[in-house]
Amino acid sequence: MASSPTALIYRFKLLPFSETFIQNQAESLQHFQPHYLGLRSVPGIATAPDRTTILNPDQTVRGKIRETRFKLLGQTSRVSIRPQLIHAHFADDGAIVLPLAKRLNLPLVVTCHGYEILSQDRTRRSSAYQRLYRHRKPMLKKMARLFIGVSDFLTQELIKQGFPAEKVVRHYIGIDTQKFRPSRAIQREPVVLFTGRLVEKKGCEYLLRAMADVQRILPQVKLVVIGDGRLRESLENMASQTLGNYEFLGAQPVSVVQSWMARAQVFCVPSVTADCGDAETFGMVFAEAQAMGLPVVSFASGGIPESVAHGETGFLVAERDWQGLAQHILDLLQNPQLWHRLSYQGPEYVRRNFDLATQTRKLEALYYDRVLSA
Repeated sequence: MASSPTALIYRFKLLPFSETFIQNQAESLQHFQPHYLGLRSVPGIATAPDRTTILNPDQTVRGKIRETRFKLLGQTSRVSIRPQLIHAHFADDGAIVLPLAKRLNLPLVVTCHGYEILSQDRTRRSSAYQRLYRHRKPMLKKMARLFIGVSDFLTQELIKQGFPAEKVVRHYIGIDTQKFRPSRAIQREPVVLFTGRLVEKKGCEYLLRAMADVQRILPQVKLVVIGDGRLRESLENMASQTLGNYEFLGAQPVSVVQSWMARAQVFCVPSVTADCGDAETFGMVFAEAQAMGLPVVSFASGGIPESVAHGETGFLVAERDWQGLAQHILDLLQNPQLWHRLSYQGPEYVRRNFDLATQTRKLEALYYDRVLSA
């Protein structure tokens, strides 16, 4: 691996728990050595110290000067390696790292994940970071070698927004199917599981409404909510008034999420299109749940129909149809034969379509065929 070419993986903040997919993909590279570059560090996922460069780790004045010089000019003395390419995650990060790519004369790959493309929130004051992204967006479209959308839904939106169609490609990141797999040693419990940020897009309020109907018929069924966010207090208040059996666990590491996926009987994150336009572009957690034999119930929103096989590994209903959610949750809980069929088909579906090792080999082919040879 030491003699392998280096791919410089750029992310503004390294690396929140919600972005394990970035590290998982990078560490699955076979023909490239990943080196991580970020402006700041945050509590979350630890990347390899000998392959990580943080420009402003302690938020000092000198660090902020380094950060500013990097953003404006692409200048940094801290990157001692000579990568073959830069791979930025999220389009706004691609715009920030663009001067470095120009300075080093390196091809830039940008994976677009969703919010930075879909969100049209004009009510919040723009940060300097967002203004810089908007200013550089035309140059990014011109200079970047490849734009990766994490679903067909997102690639279509990229093209609508003027990203050059010849530079846009769909690539599913994939999940580790050796890590996410059914556990026969753990007994399933009457639990409906939600994992995700407690924000409008994730639609937890619709699950609370559905669970009120479910618990009227099956009061023993418990709702477990893993995640945190600005809506947590209002959602907990809503649950206290409508549900009899529930628990909010807050943000948890992947190991805890995986443990609950092995115990629960139904997985439900009913994502919706938020008022600002943001939507679920794929939903890695849906693939993770199915890989563990956990059937999914959700809305057919955004890119979710690409990650869940309706009628085979889960059920999808129209956005905001919480009665439909309740009915399908009840179908799975009350029909063991149906549950076992979907549970059995989930892991094979994910292995066939979203296996991380297979998908990363496809990414490396893109590196060679569409980036380095161009």
